[in-house]
Amino acid sequence: MPAPTIALIGAGRMGAALVRGWLGAGTGSPIIIVDPSPSEVVSGWASAGRVVLNPAPKPADIVVLSVKPQVFASTIEDTSPFIGPDTLVLSVMAGILLKQLAASFASSRVVRAMPNTPGAIGQGVTVIAAPPGADPADIDAATGLLLPLGVVEGPIDEKLIPAAAGVSGCGPAYVFLLAEVMAMAGEAEGLPADLSARLARRTVEGAAALMASTGDAPDALRKAVTSPGGTTQAALDILMDEGGMPILMRKALRAAANRERDLSRQKD
Repeated sequence: MPAPTIALIGAGRMGAALVRGWLGAGTGSPIIIVDPSPSEVVSGWASAGRVVLNPAPKPADIVVLSVKPQVFASTIEDTSPFIGPDTLVLSVMAGILLKQLAASFASSRVVRAMPNTPGAIGQGVTVIAAPPGADPADIDAATGLLLPLGVVEGPIDEKLIPAAAGVSGCGPAYVFLLAEVMAMAGEAEGLPADLSARLARRTVEGAAALMASTGDAPDALRKAVTSPGGTTQAALDILMDEGGMPILMRKALRAAANRERDLSRQKD
């Protein structure tokens, strides 16, 4: 049986990361890219015969939608010819519901994915959702297509996607903010700005690497570096008090999840 044809609609950073992974894995699938303004990298793949760029449309076996959600409606007409009744549609767009995907195209075989930005370097986490009763083969196919971005979790109930978006989708920004404010606090205590920035960045990087390498729970790692009555404990007493990080993070995630729900309702 020949490898399925894959059509990628939108080859921005995330879409290009997917294609890079597919090409590196040597899946043998013919890869079509539809993008009105392809990057030099995408154009280079096309020139080398590794992908087909902006061909005349016909139904593909799998279509991956990787355009910005705010332009989704304007791309439906041009995308529809690539989707037949048997096409598997995989969306990596935020805020576009499974029912909206199924209503927009000829196929009811739809899977929704919520990746995060570290996926661009293969270090991300992607959460997937599918309709009730979805074919397990479709779940497996979608999971395989997303593996170049990193770990794939799910499928989960689509109602949980807003919460997942608040944790993993928005999560990289929280980590970047942590490094940013740590550097600012160090500078306020007298460290040179460039040194404080380097210390904060490398500390965040190292802590993440330690957590990944040990597999220990975050709370266990935190307790292991916190001596009672020590400097770390003094800082954590502030960060974990009644108005500190736990409650702030809960409020932040709720705001992100509510915004995700609002965006989905606006597109109904």
